[in-house]
Amino acid sequence: MICLRLRPCLQPGTQVCGSHLRLVHKFASLQKATTLPAKKVQSLLYPFSGLEAYLDRSVDRTPFQLFHPSLEDMLKAESLFHSSASHKVDYYVSAERMDHVPALRQPEVCFIGRSNVGKSSLIKGLFALTPEVEVRVSKTPGHTKKMNFFRVGKAFTLVDMPGYGHRAPEDFVDMVEPYLYSRTNLMRTFLLVDGSVGLQGADLIALEMCEEIRRPYVIVVTKIDKCTRGTLLTNLMNLQDVVKSQTSSCFPQPFLVSALNFWGIYLLRCFIAHVTGSLKLADTCQS
Repeated sequence: MICLRLRPCLQPGTQVCGSHLRLVHKFASLQKATTLPAKKVQSLLYPFSGLEAYLDRSVDRTPFQLFHPSLEDMLKAESLFHSSASHKVDYYVSAERMDHVPALRQPEVCFIGRSNVGKSSLIKGLFALTPEVEVRVSKTPGHTKKMNFFRVGKAFTLVDMPGYGHRAPEDFVDMVEPYLYSRTNLMRTFLLVDGSVGLQGADLIALEMCEEIRRPYVIVVTKIDKCTRGTLLTNLMNLQDVVKSQTSSCFPQPFLVSALNFWGIYLLRCFIAHVTGSLKLADTCQS
């Protein structure tokens, strides 16, 4: 795969907190990304495009391109992730049980995944345009122990759920399942799968849980920069076989992302904006 070596850089208006500088990713803004050569821009916006040429002709490309918004749509979606006086993007509250969960009316999306799948890093990437938003990232698996709520103005709320598997909270099921079953304003669950290792046993259990709940969810394939193209394609094809044969509530298209290189972040922002009703896209885009 093409590997872009991107370095964080300070942007005008970077927030300073104590002795710590909050770094903004070089390509947090789509406008900066579009200064790259066309081929690299294509990989940033639509990561699947870099893999398509290596697929056998017999493989159906359609499921990978159902949601294909324009650059203009992505720019509109990006504006939602900019904080302002009238549209505040911030961390709101954490909760350990459903009776601690805030009663919010705006649409909501939640992110779940195996410990060390890169969930917090991905959420940090989504909020990279607002570096003052505190998203704690740790190299230690199972760092997130609570449900963390982030408000994106009055548009929607994003919830970072505890990781399952290694070092998961003992009450993970009691914490997460009631939320997924009863949260009436939950518009989409994003189930994260590590692209460098593929579906694991714990992921299949989580997928079964999402199917039992019968609410729409989508799979996000993380860490696509951490493995060879061949490994990623093998894991991706295996994943698609499971989605096709074992799911009915899962959106057919997996979203490929790299929090490090920013591949797929713009597309994912746009999909979130779309499913929460915050952005109306062209009729050619499905969800």
